[in-house]
Amino acid sequence: MIYHSVFLQFKSELSQVQRDTFFAEAKKLAHIPGVQSFQCLQEISPKNSFEYGLIMQFETEQIYEAYTQHPDHVHFVENVWIPSVANFQEIDYTIIP
Repeated sequence: MIYHSVFLQFKSELSQVQRDTFFAEAKKLAHIPGVQSFQCLQEISPKNSFEYGLIMQFETEQIYEAYTQHPDHVHFVENVWIPSVANFQEIDYTIIP
């Protein structure tokens, strides 16, 4: 199982309406084949500068790669993510056997 997560800060000029649109569009990623346990998260700790996160799981690396190349994901990155996000940290991990 691959656990894919990305934590982000929005651009400071982004309005609440634009943030809401970002999450509405992000939630559509859950419908791409192979995506499991998709969640949008909000940071609550002052220890971290990232405000929000997206997490999901994939059964195999091949399914994860297919997701990254899926047209809906590419569209999201190019038309929603890039215009909205100022900074992010992507973390992909697996369970230690």
